Parts: sequence; structure tokens; C-alpha cells
Amino acid sequence: MKRFWLISINIFSGLVCLLVITLLYSCSETGKQNSSAQIESYKLDSIRKKPGSSFSDTITIDYPAAIFFNPDKLQLEKIKAVTDTMIFESMTHDCFYQMKNTRNTIKKNWPGIKILEVRDARYLELKSSDGSREWLDLDAYNDACGIFLFDRQKKARLVDMTNIDTELDFYFNK
Repeated sequence: MKRFWLISINIFSGLVCLLVITLLYSCSETGKQNSSAQIESYKLDSIRKKPGSSFSDTITIDYPAAIFFNPDKLQLEKIKAVTDTMIFESMTHDCFYQMKNTRNTIKKNWPGIKILEVRDARYLELKSSDGSREWLDLDAYNDACGIFLFDRQKKARLVDMTNIDTELDFYFNK
């Protein structure tokens, strides 16, 4: 009987030691994970905030237009520096093909809408038919690329390029 108690105590002690070691190990790993999580968080925060444009030029638009915008060369390099390589490549690939599809759709279905490419300017001045003006600061939009629709009758709208058929019809027909 004495021997049974000694074995039981040894097994219990071994389990307690194993539990303590496991807890200590997991606590020490948490610090390492937090450190890498902080680095990833910094990268994500940097990605969420698009770097400012290298230009302060303004483009004035007083006609119905589809206005594509892209980062300038220096701005693109800054985005690349704070973005994971795979994410950056995916983003540039998506921008290229979405813009290509959007241009083709506009040319085919809305030939009266002028297509405008903005890369080396920061501001858009949009003149409405009633004489009012709207100012857009492209740095205020965190998308690396995109498209605004403007018809001079209502405010310009940033639209989703993946749903361009519906967006064009909704904006220009209503």
C-alpha cells in the first residue's frame, strides 16, 4: 500500500511539473508572438494609410467623365516599401485588370463619357453645370487606384470597378 502511494505521488508530481513547464513555455512564446504581431500591426497600419502624393497639382474637369486615378511613381514606391510583396503584386494586378475591364466597358456602352487618367496630380476640381465646384483630394482616398464618375449634374462618386456595369447605369441614368 505504501508503495502505491509513493507511485501515485510521483505520478502526480510529474504531472504538476509537466503542467508548470507547459505554462511557462506558452507564456514565453506569447511574448514572441506579441512582438511579431506588433510588427505585423505596424505594417497593416502603414498599408491602411496611403502615402501622400508627390504632386500638389490640380486637374480641372468641366465635362462628363470617368476619372481613373493611380499613385504616382514615388507614391507607388512608398506603398511597395510598406506592403508585403505578394499583397503588393496582387494589388497592382487587380488594379490593372479592373481598370482595363472598366475602360473597355465604358468605351463599349458609354462612348459619350470621356476617360481621364490621373497619376501626377493630387487634387480634382469638378465644375458642375450650375457653376458650383467640388474639390477632391486623392490623398484622402486610401485606395491605390480607382475611378470617379462625374456627369456635371451631381456630385462625383467613387465607384466599385468590379461592378462597373451597374455603377455606370445607376450613376448616369438616375
